[in-house]
Amino acid sequence: MIFVDRAAELQEGSVYASAQMKLLYKPFGIVMGLLSGLVASKIFSAIWGIFDKEEPPKPTTRDTSWAKVLGAAAVQGMTFKVARAVVDRFGAKGFHFLTGAWPGPKTTEKSQAAEAVR
Repeated sequence: MIFVDRAAELQEGSVYASAQMKLLYKPFGIVMGLLSGLVASKIFSAIWGIFDKEEPPKPTTRDTSWAKVLGAAAVQGMTFKVARAVVDRFGAKGFHFLTGAWPGPKTTEKSQAAEAVR
């Protein structure tokens, strides 16, 4: 693979290598983001169809209940966030497989909120 050979030439952890790989990942990440939106939209439509025979209400729909509007927003938010996480993770794994470089941070950052509470 061309990318794997090029990634092996770059020193692990160098600023140049990191910037170059992140730049290479940008278009890949944009395509994955668009894909996740399409997937999430289809999944949301299927899930909402289980709960109601009508289309999900918009917040400005006059003749609907708060429960229905908030329920639709919660299901849509969860669906889009989970779909984005799945697609992003598969995208990062695929990018790593093709290039040998991981596109994001290698470890989880410490939570500032958790530190503030302790």
